[in-house]
Amino acid sequence: MELSGATISKTKDFRLENARLWLQKQGANLQSGFHSVAGDASFRRYFRVQVGSESRILMDAAPPGEDVRPFIDIDQRLRAAGLHAPEILYADHANGYLLLEDFGDVLYRELLHEGNADTIFPALFDVLKVLALEVDTKNLPEFDYRKLRRDMDLFLDWYLGHHRKSVKMPGVNTIWDEFCKKIIHSAQDQPQCFVHRDFHSCNLLQSPGDLIGIIDFQDAVTGPISYDFISLIWDRYISWPRHQIENWIEEIRTLLELDIEPVQWRRYCDLMGLQRNFKIVGIFARLHYRDHKSGYLELIPRFYEYLTDTLSRYPEFKEVLELLEQPECVP
Repeated sequence: MELSGATISKTKDFRLENARLWLQKQGANLQSGFHSVAGDASFRRYFRVQVGSESRILMDAAPPGEDVRPFIDIDQRLRAAGLHAPEILYADHANGYLLLEDFGDVLYRELLHEGNADTIFPALFDVLKVLALEVDTKNLPEFDYRKLRRDMDLFLDWYLGHHRKSVKMPGVNTIWDEFCKKIIHSAQDQPQCFVHRDFHSCNLLQSPGDLIGIIDFQDAVTGPISYDFISLIWDRYISWPRHQIENWIEEIRTLLELDIEPVQWRRYCDLMGLQRNFKIVGIFARLHYRDHKSGYLELIPRFYEYLTDTLSRYPEFKEVLELLEQPECVP
């Protein structure tokens, strides 16, 4: 999250006026107005506010479109496992307000670069290990075939269907269907564990005490053990050389003590990366065309490069690669 510097006028925003009255009823000693903080791709909003001597974050998740209960549930699971998820100071389930601990603005997106990755990643891998092996998954939704396929079909529906409207390759639906089955079966064959679903450098903050603050976890599920790892290494803001990626693939396999052969584990990671990155390209197109959120289309080429590079390593996916390489499909 990033401080925008703009104070929100209470007279023009009834949600924030209601939040102010709610916090005052809780006994919160408000010392400032609400300052907008950059949020995520959802319709949740975030604001920084001074409460007494402490900076806090207000999450505004207006029902019925948003629901704070999953956030609260996952927050409790992460904190119980010793991870640094924000403390929830006050919660209003019915009206969709949470007052949270403020982790600051130092995103790992700003910290990571080619020269320090081998210094920073080990601590992030330790977080991944706790997520995979220690976070309680009881009664979490499963990342099942339907959800995995729905994510992949975002590419077909929103990128090819709305952004690139002329796909001339015959049998696209059949090719896509067979491809999705292979990708999803690979995901389901892996050990299943807690999955954050969006574990990357924009959802990790260097909070006070050099702790790794984790946010945006409300969509967590029980799913493939490679998922959060590939979310981190195939990032939207920085691309890593393939040899470095393969080194990290082996490093996390060893750290998680997986009884999986290195070649098979690398395939699991690659195919999981395909599933996630097809979803991301589709989501970025949907954010532009359906939700009228600008700035996401320009992020597509990096993920497209991830897709074509990985597909080129697997001859069995030649037809899908050919689909992506058609002139009307390339970003």
